[in-house]
Amino acid sequence: MNRAEKAQLLQWTSQDIGEAWPGIDSDPRICGGEACIVRTRIPVWLLEQARRLGLREADLLANYPTLAAQDLSNAWSYVRAHRSEVEAAIVANEQAA
Repeated sequence: MNRAEKAQLLQWTSQDIGEAWPGIDSDPRICGGEACIVRTRIPVWLLEQARRLGLREADLLANYPTLAAQDLSNAWSYVRAHRSEVEAAIVANEQAA
C-alpha cells in the first residue's frame, strides 16, 4: 500500500471505531433527517444510488459543484458503515417515484 492508501485506511478505521462521520450530518429539519453532506441538502443515499447507476466520481463532482472529493470519500465511508440505512432510503425513494 502506498502512503495515501494507508492514510485512507486509517481514516476509515477511525471512523468505524468512533462512529464519527465528518462531513455528514443528520438533522431532522433538513431532508427529513436523512444523512446529508454538511452544508448541502444532498443525501448520501442519492450519491450512492448515482454511483450504482454508473456515475463516476468525476461525474458527481461535475453535476454537484458544491461537492469536493473529500465529501464523496466521507459519503462512501458512511455507506459502508450504514449499508442497510442507505439501502432502505434508496428503496423508499424508488417506491415514492
